[in-house]
Amino acid sequence: MNEAKDVIVVHELTKKFGNFTAVDHISFQVRQGEIFGFLGANGAGKTTAMKILCGLSLPTSGGGTVNGFDLCREQEKIKRNIGYMSQKFSLYADLKVWENIRLFGGIYGLSSKAIREKSEAMLRYLDMTDLRNELVGDLPLGWKQKLAFSIALIHEPAIVFLDEPTGGVDPETRRLFWELIYETAERGTTIFVTTHYMDEAEYCDRVSIMVDGVIADLDTPAALKERHQAADMDAVFRKLAYQAKRE
Repeated sequence: MNEAKDVIVVHELTKKFGNFTAVDHISFQVRQGEIFGFLGANGAGKTTAMKILCGLSLPTSGGGTVNGFDLCREQEKIKRNIGYMSQKFSLYADLKVWENIRLFGGIYGLSSKAIREKSEAMLRYLDMTDLRNELVGDLPLGWKQKLAFSIALIHEPAIVFLDEPTGGVDPETRRLFWELIYETAERGTTIFVTTHYMDEAEYCDRVSIMVDGVIADLDTPAALKERHQAADMDAVFRKLAYQAKRE
């Protein structure tokens, strides 16, 4: 892990909305193949920061790179070279499984030949070959989740951003989903994940916790628990989040 290159580099990143500073001079790096947890209570600034990293918003000041592309000047290149999955899974419920794969493959710029090959490989890997003609809206939640994650990786991005991907999912399905995350990280893909489940924070290689727009602490789960004399990550998070002063 120590020899891996940094694929996300952020320096003094700041985002203001009028007189309100949502993200306040944050700096950090994320390594290739790392599972990086990005935590914070509602209003802490993590969603704003994540939008900047995904090329969806410009910083007010500061900067950095995502997979080598500049946050301020190369937003379109960032968007084409990352994967993204949200809590809503980003799939079209009224389209069939294969239609969703084809649609997103096209959005990510794959050729028709590549889409066909990757579609078949994905369906076999997910054991969904017999479900290719099912409407996504009719699939069980766990299947939708696995499909959305795999589609986010169809163009083989170096980094995939997961924005609370397991919200509203039962514990067993969450566990199976994290097995997919581990397999993906082991292949060298960087996982940048936000979550409200503190047991999931335990699965990350390192965790950042934002409070009032700044990074209150960043380290491995073990180091954070030791430093804050906490039994688990939930206790660490609560200790830091209670320091928040803004509404």
